[in-house]
Amino acid sequence: MSSKTLFIAALLFTFFTQTLSAESMDFKNLTGSWHLLAIDGKEVRKARSIVEFDGKNMKISGFDACNRITGLLRVDAKTKYYYTNLTKTRMACRSSLHSYVSHTLHKTFDARFIITKEKKYGVNGITIKSAKHELFFKKMGKDSLF
Repeated sequence: MSSKTLFIAALLFTFFTQTLSAESMDFKNLTGSWHLLAIDGKEVRKARSIVEFDGKNMKISGFDACNRITGLLRVDAKTKYYYTNLTKTRMACRSSLHSYVSHTLHKTFDARFIITKEKKYGVNGITIKSAKHELFFKKMGKDSLF
């Protein structure tokens, strides 16, 4: 077996084991405040983006690192993917990190996405994954999903 074949096999194995270890979440179980820790594997906690989920009313609100955000969440009954159109205030971002976090958060939430419960970076949390991005959040406060 060539090294290229071994590398591809290892990559596929890693992908499937990570996918299997992630547990799909029902939005109604997410009520509370969540701190965005990483985007696509890059640490972004310093941007202080905090999203609040209201599972009973299917609402999202919070701070995207630059602006206040709000939106209603919908679920596609056929595919079980979530989607929303967030509205935001129009304040300038303080830095390139804040701008990156704000822009990527909106792109991810405006696309169709899934929510999984998993442990990453030694932290229990949730991953919101669209076709292009992966956002990892840690729940704030004493409540835990695990």
